[in-house]
Amino acid sequence: MTTAAHDYDSWIRAFNPVPGAGIRLVCFPHAGGAASFWFPLTRLLPAGVELLAVQYPGRQDRRAEPCIDDIGTLADRTAEVLRRQHPDEPLALFGHSMGAAVAFETARRLERDSGRPVAHLFVSGRRSPGEFRAEYVHLRDDDGLIAELGTLGGTAPELLADPELRDLVLPPVRSDYRAIETYRCPPDATVGCPVTVLTGDADPRVTVAEARRWEDHTTGAFDFEVFEGGHFYLEDHRAGVAGRIGDALERFL
Repeated sequence: MTTAAHDYDSWIRAFNPVPGAGIRLVCFPHAGGAASFWFPLTRLLPAGVELLAVQYPGRQDRRAEPCIDDIGTLADRTAEVLRRQHPDEPLALFGHSMGAAVAFETARRLERDSGRPVAHLFVSGRRSPGEFRAEYVHLRDDDGLIAELGTLGGTAPELLADPELRDLVLPPVRSDYRAIETYRCPPDATVGCPVTVLTGDADPRVTVAEARRWEDHTTGAFDFEVFEGGHFYLEDHRAGVAGRIGDALERFL
């Protein structure tokens, strides 16, 4: 196996390969999340869309690798493996929470390096990159991290109740929070692709107004939808989210 292929296999998971896919949807997980978070969505996407999930270092089968606590570096590495493996194929990107920032920065890099924008960018559960808020969750002790996860939901309580499992879960959580809380985006940064923003109406960390301001970061078309629910609204609305994805990518199918 070449180094390039090895890097791709480390970073990207294809749970349900789609031969002859019209487009690939590259999905970026939230802070502390893993590629497996996206598995349920594979069964709901329209035929012709292949879901590829990004696996950040430091979790699941990459738990022996050091975490990366910088959004730019995560985007650099992901863009590199996607560019090498899919140089001429249409790619759409979907990021949830921290993953929205990584997806946005990956889209910027792919556009910069190829001279053309990605096909579409979906961002979920994250305020726009121009909306800075000083946050320091990554500096809390373990109990403070656990309290934050409890506020947001999305993490099985049994993972945090078992000491051994907690020791596996918390290091990547802390690293990811450090990455997103130290992330700074140029206020005029944009992508040229269409952007669809999805958010929950009761998200404790993102207001609807903050999410809508993603419109300032694209020169392409913009779409916006609010779902009922909190930070992990999409766990209750996967079919609706898959429908929005299918509508946005219909021209590739």
